[in-house]
Amino acid sequence: MGVGLPYLSAYLDSLGTNFTHGVNFATATSTIRLPSRIIPTAGGFSPYYLDIQYSQFEQFKERSQFIRRQGGIYAHLMPKKDYFPKALYTFDIGHNDLGEGFFGNMTVEQVNASIPDILDKFSLNVKNIYKLGARSFWIHNTGPIGCLPYILVNFPSAQRDSHGCAKPYNDVAQSFNHKLKKAIVQLRIDLPTAAITYVDVYSVKYSLYSEPHKYGFELPLVACCGYGGKYNYSSSVECGGTVTVNEWKRNICWFM
Repeated sequence: MGVGLPYLSAYLDSLGTNFTHGVNFATATSTIRLPSRIIPTAGGFSPYYLDIQYSQFEQFKERSQFIRRQGGIYAHLMPKKDYFPKALYTFDIGHNDLGEGFFGNMTVEQVNASIPDILDKFSLNVKNIYKLGARSFWIHNTGPIGCLPYILVNFPSAQRDSHGCAKPYNDVAQSFNHKLKKAIVQLRIDLPTAAITYVDVYSVKYSLYSEPHKYGFELPLVACCGYGGKYNYSSSVECGGTVTVNEWKRNICWFM
């Protein structure tokens, strides 16, 4: 919205969709690798891990052009063929792979050890999308997971940093980001005609927690809608199933 473009229609949304300006394959709690555990958040579990999202994109590319060729009332809602090589392909995923490890009783060291395999799967999907004609990629690193209410509630004994975030979990996120950056360097070598932008989301988000008042926030670690308690968080309470705090603009986190 900040660049004057409308929100993207979700691939699985069957009502009021318009794919002429893009399509969104993201789902809450989705992972890069095949998920094996339920993450204790209100989202819980998503079967749409990155391989599935790639398959959906592959089908979308083919079917959207079939619909355009058929004509009719839906043809104008589909992207033109020449949009695909000119499009910007954005990725913001990996956070839930780390969370799945933590909630699977893996140690911080074990989660760290799983990162290379996670990123191998990620790089493979980027290469596969490149083979379908994509050339411009915008890749976010992962945010400070140790500042999120669902981590702070479920791991109360974790060492806190000076801003109240769980330091070991942020350290893992930073390790993921370091390895992601190296993976992107390799992708630039392997995909010489691709333009790949690495976006440091971690630093931006962490600045919200380290300097909340600078940005107008008063309760940086407290969820906006929840059930009470120190962090106003419960994995069994979804937004819409509870009342949000009265002054929601004070909070950074919505419910996780």
